[in-house]
Amino acid sequence: MLFKATSSRFHFLENIFKNGSLLLNSMNNLSLEHLIQKPKIQTSSKPPLLLLLHGYGSNEEDLFSFAPELPEKYFIISAKAPLAMQPYGNAWYTIHWDATDGKWSDDEEALDARELIVKFIDEAVDAYDLDASNVTLLGFSQGCILSYAVALTYPEKVKNLIGLSGYINEAITQPQTDLSSYEHLSVFSSHGTVDQVIPVSAARKVPAYLEKLGIEGKLREYPVGHGVAPQNFYDLRDWLLKH
Repeated sequence: MLFKATSSRFHFLENIFKNGSLLLNSMNNLSLEHLIQKPKIQTSSKPPLLLLLHGYGSNEEDLFSFAPELPEKYFIISAKAPLAMQPYGNAWYTIHWDATDGKWSDDEEALDARELIVKFIDEAVDAYDLDASNVTLLGFSQGCILSYAVALTYPEKVKNLIGLSGYINEAITQPQTDLSSYEHLSVFSSHGTVDQVIPVSAARKVPAYLEKLGIEGKLREYPVGHGVAPQNFYDLRDWLLKH
């Protein structure tokens, strides 16, 4: 079995609605439409936030298929990217294709998306009464690229980062000069070795970039394409339990 966190759809909503844990855009004044799963474990402390950021051409339902299997302490939010695509799906920023210049990203839109995600984190923490000091980003592909950009530009906003099938776009990332800003930040990075959408060579540059900032940056590789293999999912879940 291969989990494909791309534009494919997962048949999970029926089971989630049965246990009453899902709400769609329950706070209408927040900047992004989203799905939520409340913590299955209730404590007297504010719950940590796990924010899921999907890839290009997908939507908030995609990564949310993971939610029932993720650690029970998290308040899970899966956000919907703001740019609607045709005939379906959404994007955080435009990807251009040209016969002469090939494929390139709209970095101005990506910067806007980065700032929108930061704003949404603050909104969600306030609206759902979450622990602002314990925020985890889990991003796939385009969502992964933005997760790196958010966490490395605004390390005070993020405690843990799970980057799946993406890379660091330096054009939208502004690292801090004070490396002590990253002492609390933990990163899980993974990629498919036969990914034809984002070559694994791009992801292999991530560890060296992170290490320059004093962040441990091991890349986990799996023999799959542009998706999340079962072992990859189990590994990231185990990592989350330890962080």
